Amino acid sequence: MKRKDVPEKYRWHLNDIFASDEAFETAFGEVLALIPELSAYEGKLGDRDSALACLKLDSEITRKFGLLYVYSHMLSHEDLAESKGVGFAGRTEGLMGKVMTAESFIQSELGALDNAVLDKYIADPDFANFDFYLSEIKRNKEHILSDKEERLLAMASEALGSTDNVASMLMNVDLKFKPVTRGGKKAELTNESYGELLADDDRKVRKAAYTNLYAGYKAHINTLAANYAGNVKSDNFIAKARGYGNCLEKGMFGDNVPTAVYENLIGAVEENLAPLHRYIALRKKLLGLNKIQMYDLYTPVVENAQMKLPYEEACELVKKALAPMGDEYVGLLNKAMTEGWIDVLPNDGKRGGAYSWGTYGAHPFVLLNYAPTTNDIFTIAHELGHCLHSYYSMSAQPYEKADYQIFVAEVASTTNEMLLGTYLLNNVADVDMRRYLLSYRLDQFRTTLFRQTMFAEFEYEAHKMELEGKPLTVEALNGLYRDLNVKYYGAEVTDDLIAYEWSRIPHFYNAFYVYKYATGITAATSIAHNILTENGYVETYKNKFLKAGGHKSPYAILCDTKVDLATHKPYEDAFKLFAESLDELEKLSK
Repeated sequence: MKRKDVPEKYRWHLNDIFASDEAFETAFGEVLALIPELSAYEGKLGDRDSALACLKLDSEITRKFGLLYVYSHMLSHEDLAESKGVGFAGRTEGLMGKVMTAESFIQSELGALDNAVLDKYIADPDFANFDFYLSEIKRNKEHILSDKEERLLAMASEALGSTDNVASMLMNVDLKFKPVTRGGKKAELTNESYGELLADDDRKVRKAAYTNLYAGYKAHINTLAANYAGNVKSDNFIAKARGYGNCLEKGMFGDNVPTAVYENLIGAVEENLAPLHRYIALRKKLLGLNKIQMYDLYTPVVENAQMKLPYEEACELVKKALAPMGDEYVGLLNKAMTEGWIDVLPNDGKRGGAYSWGTYGAHPFVLLNYAPTTNDIFTIAHELGHCLHSYYSMSAQPYEKADYQIFVAEVASTTNEMLLGTYLLNNVADVDMRRYLLSYRLDQFRTTLFRQTMFAEFEYEAHKMELEGKPLTVEALNGLYRDLNVKYYGAEVTDDLIAYEWSRIPHFYNAFYVYKYATGITAATSIAHNILTENGYVETYKNKFLKAGGHKSPYAILCDTKVDLATHKPYEDAFKLFAESLDELEKLSK
């Protein structure tokens, strides 16, 4: 379908940001005109009035730029072959470079101020919008080096960061895989198509995709191992240079999250692997297999149980499921669904997938490529969770504190998915549909809580090995990864090829990031449980979390909602739900 043929009711209204091209151009010119004014404050941030004026001007520039950037890129996503949107997006990319260059002195200059000066700014009511930003600069000062040392690290940054580029080129350009025969035809195998092929109901297709993919990685494994070892060495070097005890401490310090959260996650999951092993055994039974393999973990275990709802019916279902959030929340969902916040249908040239995006000064937007499947219904709930999290934060917080951090970014969206899953299970009587929904939930936990924690443990152990002087050879990395798979999934399901999987995980080049997926689903499970069982909790969640933005550390924000990820309680909630879902699926499958 061409973009022009998409009915208006299924299109987002980007004119809510800029009513016309002329309005866009006017705003573009305003940002260009303001940028040079920042330079007048360089070298003067020790003066209270100059610092305040500089921070206010920088906020004005970045707030206006945010509108330009989001608008232009969403316009380009409507049709990536249409020159207008792509052109606008390209121009704002160029403008971003100018903005970043102009403001580059601010953080380093503030960081060079005495703590006594920063404390005065933080306590000054006129700096109220910037107090957390300044507190973070002060918090990070202990790991800022001398000017000479910072210059040396900056000069070395491109070389130290080159391993990520090497991995990306290998995985996405140079690596080629033998095609797979599917339905009597050759199907191209790529990193992108692998997931779809691994979910195929034909086991021969799954096995071929799995075998052919890892044959490709195995052929380059020495290069990949040497490259990843270099990445780990770089991580550990930078952590040492900046005075951290280790790389984990550096990663968690950047998130402003205690290292106890990471350690508690791994410990809690390792103590609760028995139910995962039970689920793997049930999968084997439901698929009718004598022996289950790693390539059997992604295909649906219940056939022909999709909810094939038209978009409008899917929206009504989502609103009913999220009714426990209260009339105000449901009213905002309805507003988003009916007033041009969502771009619903796929069209030629449209960006794939789904996302929620927005910026201060306009309501958030959601991009979908809706098809009548169960997964896409959950996607509506998920993306609207992001959307309303942004809406509440931007409504309650000043611009400088409205953005929430990555550590909590998936919590509201996954909470919505949890509420939808519970609603469906409470209102669906059909046995096959119940089995499908239960397996959907169990797989969500398996792939997010269990698998991402296994990834987190691999990263932790690899960095520890390098610090202890143990070489990260192919044999060492493969052995570590295979042992983790045996521990998490059981020896029966683990084969030799899975030992190579570490080499295709791009997130490993961004150390200590993946744990946030696991903590996110854990926090969401606990929050959804509290919403459904505690009187008054919805208001706590809305006021303390959804409206919190980034006005304090993300860990502290979660603690305000009675979810402390350094304790066992959130994990107990998650594993209890997993066990209950598994119990019911086992009973329904006898």
